[in-house]
Amino acid sequence: KAYRAWDQYEKGTNAKAWLLTILRHAFINEYRRRTRHPETVDVDAIEPYAVFSEVQDEDPQGAFFDKIVDDQVLRAIDQLPVAFRETLVLSDVEGMSYQEIAGILQIPVGTVKSRLFRARQLLQGKLYDYAVEMGYIKGSPA
Repeated sequence: KAYRAWDQYEKGTNAKAWLLTILRHAFINEYRRRTRHPETVDVDAIEPYAVFSEVQDEDPQGAFFDKIVDDQVLRAIDQLPVAFRETLVLSDVEGMSYQEIAGILQIPVGTVKSRLFRARQLLQGKLYDYAVEMGYIKGSPA
């Protein structure tokens, strides 16, 4: 996509931000496509191709609980509004600076900080309820 749109790139501007904007739009389009038409796979058909189907984890119980927590975190992130989710992922997953995020999303740095703060608050609320429900932490007395 970047190659096809090369004529639209303004020389002297931030190439990384331009490429990440294209990547961001491609990700959003693919996400929307997949949520409209979920892909189904026959497990029996792919099992012969599973290279590590017999490999055992050293700590299967720990791996199980890690996966549950990871899935819950991913679900909580996925429930965030798109603007907050994008900002959170670019900052906390990709490790980008406020300035880089502002360039990619084409918003002021102050908006990046605000969205990141709100995203973390929402995520904390979702995960706090989950942690109390699962007994990882004690809830505050009501």
